[in-house]
Amino acid sequence: MAVVSSQDEAGSSDGPGRCCPLDYRYEARTLREAPTLSCDVLWVVGGLYGNTEALACLQSLISRESEGRVEVVVNGDFHWFDVDPDEFMAIEAGVGRWHAMRGNVETELAREPSTDGADAGCGCAYPDSVDQADVDRSNAMISRLRETARNLRVSASLGVLPMLRRVEVGALRVGCVHGDDQSLSGWRLAHDALPVSREQGLPATFDAAQIDLIACSHTCLPVADTFESLTDRRRLAVINNGAAGMANFTGSTYGVVTRIALDGRAPPAGARVLYRTAMRGCEVAAIALDFDATRFLERFDRQWPAGSPGAVSYRDRLACGPAYALAGAARGGFRAA
Repeated sequence: MAVVSSQDEAGSSDGPGRCCPLDYRYEARTLREAPTLSCDVLWVVGGLYGNTEALACLQSLISRESEGRVEVVVNGDFHWFDVDPDEFMAIEAGVGRWHAMRGNVETELAREPSTDGADAGCGCAYPDSVDQADVDRSNAMISRLRETARNLRVSASLGVLPMLRRVEVGALRVGCVHGDDQSLSGWRLAHDALPVSREQGLPATFDAAQIDLIACSHTCLPVADTFESLTDRRRLAVINNGAAGMANFTGSTYGVVTRIALDGRAPPAGARVLYRTAMRGCEVAAIALDFDATRFLERFDRQWPAGSPGAVSYRDRLACGPAYALAGAARGGFRAA
């Protein structure tokens, strides 16, 4: 969950934090059989990362939706920074009102200690391009967070959450995943991997899964792109919201979430659209989550003080944003608002 390049194959090493466990993997047809929702407005929230300020901001936005059936899918990694029990349970309570999926964080919080020496660590499946010190800090963070989850006796409930979900927004068929079309912690839909993935058969996944759009997160940097099906020329899209609970662009502090709505269902008052496209009678948009960054940093610093693994890996990004420009996120048919 650090800012990394995914040009090298993710999970090519076997150590904790780099390996991709077998139970993370699935085929495209598995997504065709995933639990299905129907709605007029869908919010997809990836990477909340234990940010209770982001949660409050999101709740406020959604409460202002004025019409139609509204559903919220939280597609994993809603825990991460929230090692304080009160913060952890606040996230649990908020996410519990919606349709939660497990990411690698929740999966590893629920995993029992290994009896065969295998250890997925944080479950991020970091590529070889990530420095080992970053991986080690993520593994240390999951160990500390696991203590919180077990002390609160919520580990088991996290482990039974689904990995995949389908949503029908009118005629638009959406596949919600955490990582990519092949794995819970896959990097094929990262900003720098997406062009190669398209050349290496990604459009066929949409046909096998019978979907038009994949909504994901995991890789922590947003990207949205459109392309065509190889069979019937229909428009396909990927929208990766990056992180709801962390800064996503240089010089910013806001999170990003995805909103998919039938035409005519305007975003609620106060929602700031970053970029959007039209698909099958719907608008697909990236929405800025303008949470109170000052208050969040105060909460973060209490849980991850200077010198701690969380502070070393994330404090600068939370305060100043990553080295990534907004202009690089909207591609294909997506246009800046």
